[in-house]
Amino acid sequence: MSEQFDIYDEALRHIGVKSRHATHRDGDWHQVFHCWVIGRGRDGGEFAILQIRDDDKDMYPGKVDISAAGHLEAGESVADGVREIEEELGLRVKFEDLVPLGRRLGISRYRDMIDCQICHVFFYECSQSLADYNYRIEEIAGLLKLPLDTGMSLLSGEVDNVMAEAVGLGADRVAIGAEDFIPNVDHYALKALILAKRYFAGEKHLYI
Repeated sequence: MSEQFDIYDEALRHIGVKSRHATHRDGDWHQVFHCWVIGRGRDGGEFAILQIRDDDKDMYPGKVDISAAGHLEAGESVADGVREIEEELGLRVKFEDLVPLGRRLGISRYRDMIDCQICHVFFYECSQSLADYNYRIEEIAGLLKLPLDTGMSLLSGEVDNVMAEAVGLGADRVAIGAEDFIPNVDHYALKALILAKRYFAGEKHLYI
């Protein structure tokens, strides 16, 4: 049986349940869980862990994406989404250890799919080595460790490409450009990196 999603109207009122295929076909609003894993190295350098989507994914194959993300199935709570962090990255995380960043509305079209997401967004601070991640090779081609300042320079258009530490991609460091990221009209990845800088600066009021 295919995944079933709760769907919502434009005022985010629950209006029913649909299959994954029908939800993306009809462009219905549905809930997803997003976690950006961020850390600080021994040298004080701040970074984000990003995944490269597998080439077999039905949407945006091979693109740079959030650390861990997934759909909430019908009847699930936001807290249930924490399973995605372990399933995708091998990290056992308690929901209360996440830093809530609020709710983001994301809209995109990929081929014949219309993806209207109600995104529940979080940070999780983790400074373990990139090589120690036990990521899900069936869905993730590899991982990147992107310094926050470097990523902001790239995504703001200051530079065309940057080098990032990598695992699973055939080299210890790889070049990436802004075009390698999943496209978003609201500059989502850039905003997340900016918020991460504010988090490490000690700010408490963070909202995506």
